[in-house]
Amino acid sequence: MPIYEYECKRCKEIFEIFHKIDEDCKVACPKCLGPAKKLISATNFVLKGSGFYVNDYPSKSRQEAKKKDKEGTEQGASTKSEEKKVEKKEDKKVEKKVEKKAD
Repeated sequence: MPIYEYECKRCKEIFEIFHKIDEDCKVACPKCLGPAKKLISATNFVLKGSGFYVNDYPSKSRQEAKKKDKEGTEQGASTKSEEKKVEKKEDKKVEKKVEKKAD
C-alpha cells in the first residue's frame, strides 16, 4: 500500500496517509479537521537499462567521452600485453644463461 501526501485547504498543513490505491478516501486534516487535497509527490522510481532515451540517444559529448574511454582501455590492454611479452623474453634469456653456466 502506498503512502499519499495531502495538504489541508484551511491550515495548509501537509501530512501523509497510508491507504490502498483503489480505496476512495475522504481525508480530513489531523489538526483542524478541514478538507484536504492530494498532492503529487516525487518518487524514487528510476529507469535503468537499455530502451530509455539517455542510453539510446546520448549527446555528442557523451559519445565522444565513451570513445575516449574505449580507446584508453584498449591502449592500456595493448601495453600490458607488450610488457608481458618483454618479461617472457627476459625470463627465457635468464634461463638460457643459467643452463649454460650449469653445463
